[in-house]
Amino acid sequence: MDDKINNVDNEEDSTKLTLAYEWLYEVPRTIVDKFSNHIKYLDISHNKITNLDPLVHFFHLSSLIADHNPITENCALPPLPKLELLWLNHCKIASLYPWVGKLKESCPNLQYLCLMGNPAAPSYFNGGTFYEYLQYRLFIISQFPLLNHLDDRKVTDDQRTEALRLYKRPFLERLVSPGSRGGISQLMQAPAKWNTVHGKLNSLWSKAKNRNLLI
Repeated sequence: MDDKINNVDNEEDSTKLTLAYEWLYEVPRTIVDKFSNHIKYLDISHNKITNLDPLVHFFHLSSLIADHNPITENCALPPLPKLELLWLNHCKIASLYPWVGKLKESCPNLQYLCLMGNPAAPSYFNGGTFYEYLQYRLFIISQFPLLNHLDDRKVTDDQRTEALRLYKRPFLERLVSPGSRGGISQLMQAPAKWNTVHGKLNSLWSKAKNRNLLI
């Protein structure tokens, strides 16, 4: 029995790789060549990594911990169709658009996503209002249909319903005046722009006030 347990433990360990606190600026090619074919869990947190392209070779990767790296919205993840868990806490992501769209294309099966401590993730700790936080949360939920957990909170059915209702493209297009330059892209690139549609969204919040949207 003990031998069987040890075999299971060894098998699990062989699929996990931790490179945290190694002062890495990228995932070394030697690591990619040696481990990419069987690693499912990769921790590259607390490094200096800004380029995630080498991860394309980790075909079986299901969990990626990349907290505390200078990763910005200009850093796109390569296609990782098996990735279910992604932590990018305390990085340098300052804008959700178009970064979230690219993330959705690369990682369509995400179930757990953490972006806490990024400028693009409003919270009490970085000066964001509750309204900005709720707006951020619902937008992210609308992009990932399989998402079960965002940041430190579980995704509720009411949140998902409201997210899908609010962030349908035709709805957003109606919030932008026909003559505005940049349209929906400009609106989403600058978070401050959302304040101009506060009144229109408020009417929707009031209708949903009895739903479980409080985080």
